[in-house]
Amino acid sequence: MGKSVTFKNGNLNIAGHLYLPEEFEESKKYSGIVVVHPGGGVKEQTAGVYAEKLSKQGFVALAFDASCQGDSEGKPRLLEDPYARVEDVRCAVDYLTTLPYVDQEKIGALGICAGGGYAVAAAPTERRIKAVATVSAVDIGAMFRGEGNIETQFQTLEAVAKQRTAEANGAEVHFLTYAPDTLEEIDENTPVLMREAYDYYRTPRAQHPNSPNRFRFTSVDKLMAFSAIGQISTYLTQPMLLIVATEAETHAYSEQFYELSNGPKELFWVEGATHVAMYDIPEYVGQAVPKLTDFFGKNL
Repeated sequence: MGKSVTFKNGNLNIAGHLYLPEEFEESKKYSGIVVVHPGGGVKEQTAGVYAEKLSKQGFVALAFDASCQGDSEGKPRLLEDPYARVEDVRCAVDYLTTLPYVDQEKIGALGICAGGGYAVAAAPTERRIKAVATVSAVDIGAMFRGEGNIETQFQTLEAVAKQRTAEANGAEVHFLTYAPDTLEEIDENTPVLMREAYDYYRTPRAQHPNSPNRFRFTSVDKLMAFSAIGQISTYLTQPMLLIVATEAETHAYSEQFYELSNGPKELFWVEGATHVAMYDIPEYVGQAVPKLTDFFGKNL
């Protein structure tokens, strides 16, 4: 595990793990990488896996818990606010710039799953991010808007509005789950991604007490308003690497990010992998890390 650190997002203390190179010397200057966890994840899961492995390749890597989640401060708890999460990325960059052994001109961002969408959303207007990479990227706003018609989307927003009113008047908080909570909830109609998410988040494989598979239903209005792609075509000129599993149901998000960017870019396909396999399966992470090392090494 990396060194426990905290940094500020406004008045909030954001909790992170800072991973240093194995032969670290404080008198030297290193490239820094901010690692952004998936929706519902925490720094001890896949973000920490990638941060630790990148530190062993000579980078200073920071994995952290989002505002209102994990060990970080913020209320209401378990809010998934995409705008706060993008600001978390900026504040993580702030923190790296304060470290005397991080070169302020050599800071990159890596995001996994929804964290990939947040990193891509931050990079176009956060010019201190000199290179951005993703693994199994998702635009969480597009995912929540879904493929349903506009009437369905309005029904969802009306339900969120009613719940906000209810909670403002003393009703209990209503939570949604990111993945099936129990094995009994999975049947032949459950999408592969949700089966994978259950296996990762709800079993000893990666289960963590700070990752309870819950988020506030009243997050959904903010999620549906969010788009990771809004400024890509205009402002994303930094180099971008998109690592995609060939068997992932989410590959279209990475392909869209790639198509919209006018900067240097690469889609790197990991043959045979699924979305969640890229989180921690050595066979696939072992292909992603050398590619990330080469990418950040050349562009930071």
